[in-house]
Order: sequence, then structure tokens, then C-alpha cells
Amino acid sequence: MTGAPGGSPVREGRPGSVRPRKDTPVKPTEPARPTTTPTTRELLGAATRHSGPHCVALCLVSVTATGAGLLLPTALGRALDLLLAHGPATRWVLACAGLVLLLTLLDGCETVLGGTVDARSTAFLRGRTTGHVLAVGPRLTLRFGSGDLVARLVGNAAQAGTAPTARAALLASLAGPVGAVVALALIDPWLAAVFLTGAPVLALLLRGLARDTASCVADYQRVQGRIAAALAEAVAGARTIRAAGTADRDTARVLRPLPELGRAGRRMWHVQGRAAAQAVAVAPLLHLGVVAVAGLLLARHRVSAGDVLAASRYAVLATGVGVLVGRVSGLVRARTAADRLAEVRAHPAPGYGERSLPPGGPGRLELRGVTARRGGRTVLDSVDLVVPGGTTLAVVGRSGSGKSLLAALAGRLTDPDAGEVLLDGVPLPALSRSGLRTAIAHAFDRPALLGTTVGDTIGLGLPRPCPARVREAARTARADDFVRRLPDGYATPLSRAPHSGGEAQRLGLARAFAQGGRLLVLDDALSSLDTVTEHQVTEAVFGTADGGTRLVVAHRAATAARADAVAWLDGGRVRAVGPHTELWRDPAYRAVFGPAPAQPDAAGTADGTEVIR
Repeated sequence: MTGAPGGSPVREGRPGSVRPRKDTPVKPTEPARPTTTPTTRELLGAATRHSGPHCVALCLVSVTATGAGLLLPTALGRALDLLLAHGPATRWVLACAGLVLLLTLLDGCETVLGGTVDARSTAFLRGRTTGHVLAVGPRLTLRFGSGDLVARLVGNAAQAGTAPTARAALLASLAGPVGAVVALALIDPWLAAVFLTGAPVLALLLRGLARDTASCVADYQRVQGRIAAALAEAVAGARTIRAAGTADRDTARVLRPLPELGRAGRRMWHVQGRAAAQAVAVAPLLHLGVVAVAGLLLARHRVSAGDVLAASRYAVLATGVGVLVGRVSGLVRARTAADRLAEVRAHPAPGYGERSLPPGGPGRLELRGVTARRGGRTVLDSVDLVVPGGTTLAVVGRSGSGKSLLAALAGRLTDPDAGEVLLDGVPLPALSRSGLRTAIAHAFDRPALLGTTVGDTIGLGLPRPCPARVREAARTARADDFVRRLPDGYATPLSRAPHSGGEAQRLGLARAFAQGGRLLVLDDALSSLDTVTEHQVTEAVFGTADGGTRLVVAHRAATAARADAVAWLDGGRVRAVGPHTELWRDPAYRAVFGPAPAQPDAAGTADGTEVIR
């Protein structure tokens, strides 16, 4: 499509493409680099740093509690020796009571700090991952499914958020056995030697636990994601399911993975139960060995009765594999959940440049050799297209021809796999984020109404929403009348503002009109409007002469007839570009709109009366 704004665009060049004008040189610009994708370790490291002071305090409290727990057996042993010798043991008894009180206080602090770190880390991971999902856009939904994404953002983020606490707890749990072995060596080296004979068995036990737990937890979380995806799909199609009377069948479909989930869960508990059973088999033997050697040493007067009591308690601490099993399992579950978040973050978000659009540009849109694929299928193949500034281009084609994808590429809601898209000579990836979104406005067939109030959803994306601008945009979209009838008008909360599909579409149009910009992209944004409202909105879109460029995905011949030119998509290519009246002579073009009795004239009529389709 070429020509001066307001002129009559004509086809030019080979079919399916339009060569860029030679009088508009464009310097190649290096595209912005996508953001880096963190690994699981980096993601958890960032979450730990986010709660840095709290994590440090938690580690200090945990280690202090471990130290107090290690001092208690010694104090008990010393008190016992003094009591047996009929000596004054008041000081050591008070020391034991003080240690018990300190352990109680530290346990409470550890619980509060652990909950705080879990909450902060979970919020951090959810915020980072949610922002990444929204930055990447629809490709992630196609890759994972909306239900699975929600499961990752809700359930997996909560599990991954426990990783900093699990690390601190594991550090304290490891410090306990190590300190207990040192204490046994201080009482008598033979006691430590007896315990260390079984240490390799305990190490192998924990290593196998970590490996097997990671595998079965990954299976469990993966099946959970499949159930969540099926549930989200069923909720979205609840009306269809009810109308078809297939509630029982769809319930069974959603819950079909339950047996697999049960198997994964039973395997997970089997792994942990087996590790606990092995620990129970090994730990008592080591404990008995330490106590037996301590008894022999007592008989030889090498240690005291208090030392035997202390050695018995230290043997229990040293063989605390049950605690370690729980800590290791918790950390493995957290890391496995973080792996699922890292899979989402592995899809890079689009990068942005720092260039600005030339001042006073008309909004000239250009696609050069654009190829886009979805699901392994090439939807658009080497598309070349030019839309002069200030003109309106209607994009038509059969279902699946790539109309919506082309509209998304024009506004950089997605990036092409090859080729480039330019606005006023500047590649879209080279623009800053704010510059891009200020220059291009979108309206969709099913707009998402976001915001607190109706006025908020119309002013969404504006740096400082102006009430006058919001109301003017609503009047242009023919939404002002029904908004004023709401209980609080534009201040009505969206949750208390019932609206039909057509009214929602008008609010989406109002949002696009309020944003303004050089390029307005309407992706089937008139499909739910009644005929009268559609005609009024079409007049506002096609009848303005504000210099803005408009790209309209059209399904009706009357809409295409109002555009300056039409781009006809067929088989992933632009089959032809030109005025609707010229293209209408081709029977294949007419077939795009279905059976039609006659060609509408320039005013959108076939026999002198107004036709709105």
C-alpha cells in the first residue's frame, strides 16, 4: 500500500508485497537484546538476597539454638556429677534451666523469622515471574497453558519461597551432628571413632534421598500442572459445558491425571519413608555403640557418669538423621519448584531500545520480509507491506490466515521470527518501552477490562488519566451512555458494573481512543457491536482526519469498503493490496466474506440503501 495520505492506494510490486519507498531511507538498527534468563540457582539466590537481613538473622538464631542445644548435655552431665558427689550443683541446674528457656525463646524467634522469610521470598518470586509472564506475552500461554502457569505462580512459587528457610534450617541441622561428634571427641576420642564408623552409611543415605526425592517431586508437580491446566480450560468453557450437558464427562477429564498424581505422591512418601526406616535401622546401632563404649570407659574410670549422660545425648544429636531427612526433602522440593519457575523464566522477554520516533511523524508502518511461526507452523511467510501515514488499511482473509498475528506484529505484541517491523522508519525493537506504547494503541475482540473502576479501565496505560479525555474517548466509542447509567458512572467498580460483550468491546475501544498515538490497531474490535453502534464507531474510526494510521482486522465487506486500502492475506502471504472495489472483482476475494449478493459501493451500499454487515 503506497501513496500520499488521503490518496488512493494501489497495488505495487510483486503480488503479496509492497516495496518500501525509495525516498525514505532507513538505516539498519541493531535490535534490542532480550533480557537474560536466570537459572534455578540464580533465581533462588536473588530471592535470598531480597530477604538478606532476615535470612542472616534466621541463620544466626538457628546456629545459636544449635549451640545452646550442644551445651545442654554438658551442663546436665556436670550437674549430675556434682549431685552424685553431693556437691553444690545449684549453678549448673540454673544453667540447664537457662539453656532450656533460651532454646524455647530461640525456637519462637526461628518460627517467626522463618515465616517472614518464606512470605517475602514467595512474594518476590511471584512478582518476578508474573512480571516476566506478562512481558513475554501470549507465547508462554501457548507453551505452558494458562492453568499450568497459574499453578506455577501460586503453588510452585510458594514451595520455592521456602528455599532460603530450608537452607538455613539445613545448615543448623548439619551443625548439630558435627558439633555433637566434636563434643564426643572432647569427652573421649573413642566415642567419636565409634560414631564415625557409620558416618559413610548416613552420607550415602542422604545422597540417595536427595536424588530420588528430586525425581518424584518433579513428577508430582508436573501432574499438578496438568490438572490445573485442564481445570482452567473447563472453567473458561463452563457455559459450553453446561449447555452441552457434559459436566460429568468434563469432570472426569479434569481429574483423569489423579491416579498418576497418586502414584507420584505415594512414590514420594515411599522414598522418604524408606530413608527414615534406614535411618532408624542405622542410628540406634550407632547410639548403642557410643553408649556401650562410654559404659566401658566408665568402668575403667576414664569418664564420669555425667560424661556418659552427655555422650548419650550427643549420640542422639549426632544420629539425628530423621531431622536431616526432613530438611533435605524440604530443600529438594523447594529447588524442584524453583526449576519450574526457571522454565518459565527461560523464555526471554523482549528487549527495548532507547530510540525515539521522529517528531511529527505521520505513523508510516512498514513490514519487511516478516515471517512468523506458531506451533511449528509458518503463519506469515516473508510478508512485505507498507501503510502510509494517515491512511487506513483493512486486513482481511479466511480464518487462520494470520490476520490477528499481523496485527500483533504491527504493535509489537509479539516479535517476528524473521524480518522487521518499522514505524516512521524506526524498527520497533529499537524504541523505548514508553515510546512504543505511547505511539501504538490496540483494541481487541475480547478486551480484558483491568482496573478498579470503569474510568480506570478506560484510562489504563495513560501516565495521568484525565477525566475529560476518558469521557471523550467513551463518547467516541459510544460507551458514554451506558457508563452514565451505572450506579456511580465512571467511578463504578468493575465488579459492580455488569456489561455485555458489546459493552465490554466498547470499553476496550474507548481505552484505545483515549491512548491515541500514531498507530491504532483494531483486531476484530467491532465484532460484538450491534449494527447501529458498529456503524457509529466505524464512522469515528474511518471518518477522522487526525493524521493517525489505522490497521483494522475486518471480517465484513462493509468495513473493508470504508478503508483506504485492503491487504488480502491468503496462505501466509499478502495475496494482493488495493482498494476494496478493485479486489471485489476477484471471486476468491468475495468468497472471503461468504455469500454476498452484490458489491457495496463506495458509500457501503449495494442498491442505494445503507448496508451494515
